Amino acid sequence: MYICVCKGVTDHAIREAVSQGAERMRDLKANLGITEQCGICACHAKKVLEQALMQESPAQPPVT
Repeated sequence: MYICVCKGVTDHAIREAVSQGAERMRDLKANLGITEQCGICACHAKKVLEQALMQESPAQPPVT
């Protein structure tokens, strides 16, 4: 699904950026151009970023 129509960035591209080390919106802006034009995509991009980061990080065992 397209997240940023202005730059043609998809949710797949954001997930790929996370797998290559992107951790913040700043990283997505630098690598993909997210929010550089109209900015409407910011909230959706952040949501996809957070979901991708949760999937990338291994589950932590409970602290006892």
